[in-house]
Amino acid sequence: MSAPRLDTLTSWHSDWKGLRVAVLGLSVTGFSVADTLAELGATVLVLTEHAAEEYATLIPVIGARLWVGPLDAAPQELIDFAPEVVVASPGFSPTHPLIEWAQSSDAALWGDIELAWRVRDKVARPDGTPADWVLITGTNGKTTTTRLTASMLAAGGLRAAPVGNIGTPVLDAVRDPSGFDVLVVELSSHQLWYLALQQGSNRLSPYAAACLNLADDHLEWHGSARAYRDAKAQVYDHTRVACVYNKADTATRSMVEDADVVEGARAIGFDLGVPGPSDLGIVDGILVDRAFHEERRTSAFELMTLADLEVAGLAAPHMAANILAAAALARSLDVPPAAIHDAVQAFTLDPHRIQVVARSGGVTWIDDSKATNPHAAASSLAAYPGAVWVVGGLLKGVDISELVATSGARAKAAIVIGVERDAVVAAFERHAPTVPVFEVDTTETEQVMVQVVELAAGIARDGDVVLLAPAAASFDQFASYSDRGRRFHAAVTDRVGTGGAGDDDFAASDGH
Repeated sequence: MSAPRLDTLTSWHSDWKGLRVAVLGLSVTGFSVADTLAELGATVLVLTEHAAEEYATLIPVIGARLWVGPLDAAPQELIDFAPEVVVASPGFSPTHPLIEWAQSSDAALWGDIELAWRVRDKVARPDGTPADWVLITGTNGKTTTTRLTASMLAAGGLRAAPVGNIGTPVLDAVRDPSGFDVLVVELSSHQLWYLALQQGSNRLSPYAAACLNLADDHLEWHGSARAYRDAKAQVYDHTRVACVYNKADTATRSMVEDADVVEGARAIGFDLGVPGPSDLGIVDGILVDRAFHEERRTSAFELMTLADLEVAGLAAPHMAANILAAAALARSLDVPPAAIHDAVQAFTLDPHRIQVVARSGGVTWIDDSKATNPHAAASSLAAYPGAVWVVGGLLKGVDISELVATSGARAKAAIVIGVERDAVVAAFERHAPTVPVFEVDTTETEQVMVQVVELAAGIARDGDVVLLAPAAASFDQFASYSDRGRRFHAAVTDRVGTGGAGDDDFAASDGH
């Protein structure tokens, strides 16, 4: 591999022809990478253990090669291909055999974000420059804040797209012929780990960036809490204008303090208290911006009131924090306060985030399947203390004991699902021994939620809440957190009906 050649590949219009690239993984991200590279004229080999038919049939059409088989070691096909660059999908951890092979070889190792940043100039704005990037990460709240930020920017007249870990690959937006003024990029800790591998002068330099909060998560992927934290901190590096951080979370403040930013970039804080001159916060029930007011020492812009959020169903504390973070990012791009107010008033939450599934017989059934870690589940349990709590799944190396001790101890009962039930049950036995615990031990995906609902129906009484807030990932028994939530919906509907709750009936909380 010629390192100088890679240093020249900093534009869509660079000479990518013949560059040998191995793409690891063939999901939505992997395909976007392969499709982009093929369009650029690179020689592409895609490797995957499982190939969905829709993508497998397209790989030869775009002019790439596909290898399907075990990836517990570098296959001979990959070794013979001798890639100059390996682009890995975010699911490949630092200890995966192919990642270790790539790092020991002469190949450069990229993630999809690195490639997208290099070719971001495919479609320029009217002034000839590529879209600005706004980066958002955090243990919880990423998707909601990304959608909020994009909505605020659009309300302010900017062409904005929410992309990245939210579901739409950044490369798809970069290649969209309509073009954008701003890409609001949700980044997972996995994507940020790959981003940290960047070298040279072409490092990603966002217009603004935010880390919303930090709590232990994905420790099995990163190997330690410190490594997870360091990956998240990468979001602020080389930020040009605004580093938005959570004043209530000291970890995010230290990330900004330690970040290597462009000279002149400002630290902008947010929390639910009275804001300082460089902050957004709340004063007498009014969400305000002091950070971007010319007279911020003595004045502030009014964005909206807590009463406005109540009307919009967005008044939970962590939801208000998400709104303030999004507003800080939008204000850094000169979006008027009135546009931010209008965007929030029109905003609706995604499914599986504190969604009311049914109200029947005095019992409210709530789906917060998106609560995939203890930090997220704690917000749900704070909103519904005394609920019948459906908990469990893949814990991702995180200890659930503190959550059980602080929030779970107030539950009326716990219904434990997932392959790591023993750890959850043990946490209740040690930290909340008075809470009745029921286990769902079926291994049949189709029966898990059916049994959950049958158990919950026998426990809950008039005025109770049944809350699905697993505090764990879903991949042990379900295809995704959405699949887990849909199956909960179906089981509840079959058992009790909807009781008037529709698809758009949400409680005033989210934050995951």
